[in-house]
Amino acid sequence: MPLSNQIYTLLHDGTVIPAHPLALHADRSLDEQGQRLLTKYYLAAGVGGIAVGVHTTQFEIREPSIGLFEPVLTLAMEEVETAGRMQDLIKVAGVSGLTAKAVQEAELAKKLGYDLALVSTNGLSALSENDLIERAKAIGEVMPLFGFYLQPAVGGKVLSEEYWAAFCEIEQVFGIKMAPFNRYQTLDVIHAVCNSSRNKEIALYTGNDDTILVDLLTTFHINTAQGIIKKDIVGGLLGHWAVWTKKAVELLEEVKALKKLGSDLPSSILSRAAKITDSNAAFFDAKNNFRGCIAGIHEVLYRQGLMRGVWCLSEHEKLSAGQSEEIDRVYRDYPELNDDAFVKDFLKINSL
Repeated sequence: MPLSNQIYTLLHDGTVIPAHPLALHADRSLDEQGQRLLTKYYLAAGVGGIAVGVHTTQFEIREPSIGLFEPVLTLAMEEVETAGRMQDLIKVAGVSGLTAKAVQEAELAKKLGYDLALVSTNGLSALSENDLIERAKAIGEVMPLFGFYLQPAVGGKVLSEEYWAAFCEIEQVFGIKMAPFNRYQTLDVIHAVCNSSRNKEIALYTGNDDTILVDLLTTFHINTAQGIIKKDIVGGLLGHWAVWTKKAVELLEEVKALKKLGSDLPSSILSRAAKITDSNAAFFDAKNNFRGCIAGIHEVLYRQGLMRGVWCLSEHEKLSAGQSEEIDRVYRDYPELNDDAFVKDFLKINSL
C-alpha cells in the first residue's frame, strides 16, 4: 500500500509529530475522555501528524492482561476523523514484537486508517540484524514503514550502518526516526540514507530529544559514489513534543524560515537549543538514565490540566526523586518555552 501523494509530500516537507501519551485513571484503567483530550490538543496546536502505540504510549498496552493497543489507536483515529484531518495528517502507528505480532499490529493499524508503521526494535535484542531486516520486509508488505532507531536505555539496541543500508533499500520505507541519543549512531543512519539508491524517497526525522533544534538546523553534506548528497532532518517524531506542543510547531516553522533564507544562524537560536535540551533533561529524567521519562511527560501535562494524573501502567514507572524539582526549575528558568497560555485557552473549550 503506497503513501498518498498528500501524506508523502507532508512527510518530506517536514512536520511536528508528537508521540502520543496514554491517559489513565488512578486505578490504571484507560481514561477515554483524557485520551481524546490529548489528541484534540495536538490537533489544535497545529501538528502535522501523530504517533500512537509508540514508546511514549507505553509498550505495555500490548499485554493481553491490559489490552489497550486497539482502543488507543481507535480513539486517536476517531478524533482525527472528527476534526476532518484524515487526508492531511500523518498517522503513525507503532508496531512491536516478533514478526507475526508486528505484522498483526500493522494489519490492525492499516484497517483503522493509519498511514505508516513505526518499526520498533524494543525487546528484540536477541534477534540478528538480518532477522530484523526480514521482519521489516514482512511488515512492509502490509503498510509503509517509518524506521526507528530506539536508544538502548529504553529498550532498543545498537544497529550498524550496514543494517541501515539494508533497511533503506526496502521499497516501503519512507521515513526514519533517529533516536539513539548518540551523534555517531545518528550519523550512521544519515550516511546509510545518503548512500542509498532511495535517498530521495526517505525523510529523516529527529527522535533525539536531547538535541532537537541542532538536528533540525543542520544540513548534512555526505560524500557518496554519486557525489555530495545534501540531506536535512526535516521534522521530528518526539516524546518531548508531546508537551509544549504549540511552541514546537512554532519552532519548526521558524527553523524552516531560517533555512530558506540561507543566511548565518543567529547565536540566540543555539542558546535556545541548549535551553530545550536542558528542559528535556528534566522531562526525561536524564540524571537517572531516563527512568522517569514517561512520568515526566505526564507531569507536565498534568500541571497544564491536560491529564488527571501521572499514572503509568507499570507502578515502577514514576517520577524519580528530584525530578519534579527539576521540572520546576526549567519552568522557572525558561518560561518562553512553554505553551501554558495556549493550553489555558484550549481548556476553556475542551476540558476534563
